[in-house]
Order: sequence, then C-alpha cells, then structure tokens
Amino acid sequence: MQTPYYLLSEKALRDNLAVLRGVKERTGCKILLATKAFANYELFPIVAEYLDGVTSSSLHEARLGKEEMGKEVHIFSPAYIPADFPQIVECSDHIVFNSFAQYERFKPLLNGRSCGLRINPEYTEQDHAIYDPCGPGSRLGITLDQFTGSLEGIDGLHFHTLCEQNADALAHTLEVVKKKFGRYFSQIKWLNFGGGHHITRKDYDVELLIKCIKHIQDTYGLQVYLEPGEAVALNAGTLVASVLDFNQNGITNCILDTSAACHMPDVLEMPYRPRIVGAAEPNVKPYTYRFGGPTCLAGDIIGDYSFDQPLKIGDQVVFEDMAIYTMVKNNTFNGLNLPSIVLQRLDGSMQLLKQFGYEDFKRRL
Repeated sequence: MQTPYYLLSEKALRDNLAVLRGVKERTGCKILLATKAFANYELFPIVAEYLDGVTSSSLHEARLGKEEMGKEVHIFSPAYIPADFPQIVECSDHIVFNSFAQYERFKPLLNGRSCGLRINPEYTEQDHAIYDPCGPGSRLGITLDQFTGSLEGIDGLHFHTLCEQNADALAHTLEVVKKKFGRYFSQIKWLNFGGGHHITRKDYDVELLIKCIKHIQDTYGLQVYLEPGEAVALNAGTLVASVLDFNQNGITNCILDTSAACHMPDVLEMPYRPRIVGAAEPNVKPYTYRFGGPTCLAGDIIGDYSFDQPLKIGDQVVFEDMAIYTMVKNNTFNGLNLPSIVLQRLDGSMQLLKQFGYEDFKRRL
C-alpha cells in the first residue's frame, strides 16, 4: 500500500472501549467520545457498542455524531454562532453554555434540550499552556466570581481541567470544584467531568476514578458524565511513512513522505516527540537521523531518532499512537496529499476506508 497512511487497529480500539465500558458498568456513569480527538465515523458503530454517544464542539461535529452514531449528542462552544444554533438544537441532546449571557440569548430556541453551564474552577495540574483551560485569563468557563446568574432552566455543570492526566489530578480538581461550586449541586441533575482522562493508559488508576465517580453520584445524587477523546483511541493507530531522501548539513536529515505540519500537527503545536517502532533517542543506537517532511516549511521537523541499521530510500517508518488528533487536524499545506486511512480488522485483514487526492486538496481552497 502506498504511504503515507494511517493504520487503525480494531482490536486496540475495542480493548480501550472495553476498559471504558467497565468503568460505566461499575459506576453507572455515562461516557461519551470526544470527537475533537477521534472522529472516524466508519468506526462509530463499534464505539456505539460500548459508549453512550459523542460530545461535540461545533455544528458539524454534532451532526456527524447524530447521523453516524445515533446516540446521545452533547455540545459545548465558547460562543455559539447564531446562524448555526437552530441546527445545533436539532442535533443535540445536551447543550453547554460558556456564559449566562449565551444561555439567555439562546434560551427561546432550546426546545426542551438539557442545558448546562461550563464552570472554571481556576485549578490546574498540567503544564501545556496551549491546552490549559483553567489558566489565567482563560476564555473557557465561568469563574466563581462571575457565577451570579440564576440556575433556573439549567440541568448541569461541566468542567474540563485535564490533559493526558491520571485520576489523582481529577480527585484534586473535584475537591476544588466542590468547595467552589458544591452549593449549586442541589439545583442540578448532572455533572460532567470533561475530558483529558487517560483512562486506558496502562498506569492509570481506574479504582480512584471509580471512587471519584461514586462519591459524586452517591453524595449528591447527580448523573456523572465523562467525555474522553484520547482514551478511546489511545495507541489504536499508527502512521506509516517512507524514506524519500537524505540531506547532509552537519547532521543527517532524513526526508519522509509524511509531514509534522500536515499529518501530525500536534508535534509542532504541543509540542511532542512521537514514538517510532524500532527507534531510540538520538545517538543511543549507531545511526541517528533527523526526520523532516517534504514541505517547504523549515520547521517541518518531526524529531531526532537513532536506529540499529542505516536507513535507505524506500524504507518504511512507523509512527505510534497516531489515531488521535491527527486525522481531525491534518491539512493539505503545500498541496501535500492527505494520508489514506486503513483499518486492520480483528481477523487481520486490511480494509481501505479512505483515500485522498487532488480533488480533496482543491475543495478546501
């Protein structure tokens, strides 16, 4: 198969979903797929076997969830676009607002939908500023000093503070949320813990998560929602690329047919260094290369890696954990083609889900 392509694993996806279903079964909480991380709708029927629906950030995500999964659809936006809102109401079951003003503005159009407010507990334990919704000056969520409106018509509260974190960070956050906003819990029906829970990571403390969920449900009688994105498809896909050429300039640059800027944007945005099958840190193994993409962007650099054997033109390079925040973010900068999407079924067979070309590039311009 021509590279580059994303290779998704049905087995790995189902293994993750089984862990999440176990949390649901032991607690009675509801778990939603955050489509901002993983939106391969061809696999939504599989996700629907295990989870309760999707959570969305826009009309298009909400519509995709309604049409392709057909279960609960939740939505949050920092500010809703008025022209989109009637369709959002048609697609969504829960609508979460970022301010009292937004709720009041759209209240006449809600048609009985369950409504919530996003709160900002002003507490964080992460160090990725670009993904920190509770940092100073954040536009996301209502802080306690601004929490002055009536909760009439409001069914729930939503908070999101985590990013790739364990249950201890959630437990600490819950203490702050209870202290600041617990006085309102008697007026609502549900509490949404947001996303960022790395529940399917091997070292994740599932027992502590379950304890947190049960505490809120048993103490306050609230329905708890979780909306992980990464945990659903964590380590459930790779990106397969090929070596195109080499360039010597004080180091050995290895140019691939995939791009950080186009096909794995978080490498530059977060930033982070993706794992590669068979590779180590630079200079650990005999042959070290700096991987870069074929675009004209000087900073289209994936990272430095070392290998046991020298690479040659045509060799394949496999990037791990590429199901999440890749296909939902990729782009066609420089006219670079989008990678195909391939699914490995449980029986080992390969199914081509999507292939892209010139018309996909042209339609985006």
